Amino acid sequence: MKNQITDLIGLKIYSENGMFIGEVDDIILDIDSKRIDSLAVGKLNPEVMEIKSHKGVKIPYRLVKSISDVIVIRHIPHMFRNEGEL
Repeated sequence: MKNQITDLIGLKIYSENGMFIGEVDDIILDIDSKRIDSLAVGKLNPEVMEIKSHKGVKIPYRLVKSISDVIVIRHIPHMFRNEGEL
């Protein structure tokens, strides 16, 4: 179990279907509600999503299912371009 928010940086992110998404580059906080808003993800898997003008994406924290040695996010149909190939 991770004890500090900085422990999340660098963790690999996978969908619950086992698809590698990327790695956590940063954490976006909602200061007013004192909660994590989203995860800034870099080193994206090019087979999952194509990013032309940006270096990463933000994944809403509400999609996170579990955090341990990796982060697992809920699968959302059609969220990733190659999901039908799994």
